[in-house]
Amino acid sequence: RESFVEKVIAAGAFLKPGDPLDPNTRIGAIISNEQLTRVMGYIESGRKQGARLRLGGERVSLESGGYYLAPTIFDNVQSHMTIAQEEIFGPVLAVLGFDSEDEALCIANDSTYGLGAAVWTGSISRAHRMAKRLRAGTVWINAYEEGDATVPFGGFKQSGFGRDKSLHAIDKYTDLKTTWIHIDPLKS
Repeated sequence: RESFVEKVIAAGAFLKPGDPLDPNTRIGAIISNEQLTRVMGYIESGRKQGARLRLGGERVSLESGGYYLAPTIFDNVQSHMTIAQEEIFGPVLAVLGFDSEDEALCIANDSTYGLGAAVWTGSISRAHRMAKRLRAGTVWINAYEEGDATVPFGGFKQSGFGRDKSLHAIDKYTDLKTTWIHIDPLKS
């Protein structure tokens, strides 16, 4: 488990926040000071609840006037912690360990959200088992955030109702109506 976390930290350290026009930038700014304050609150919550901060957790590029935050990685996260339960909408990763498929599924499904999930495995059988049991609108196998306009996108639980993209989205924007008219053929 530790070797995986070390690889994630190395990858996170490569993600430099900054000006989106700079080719070396890998993460843009947070949208507003209000959102930055909210994300910093999640980081403080992770610390207070006992997660171990392994990377980041602070503002960077203050001189730019932008709302930049260093990529932040926590490990030793428990599924009941706020950073594991809520959508942060910032560059914060909460790493939760597991020892079995069933434990991984329990952790993944122990959320009020269910927009997307990803499974990395070399076993196509495991991929199918996990995808079937994950309560998420999209499940990626050995990939993340791939998509196409012809494929429905949407979540389960509090991650949305209905689907965007594809022909399935038409149902969200239409109301079907049936009208029955009886015409008496003898009175026409």
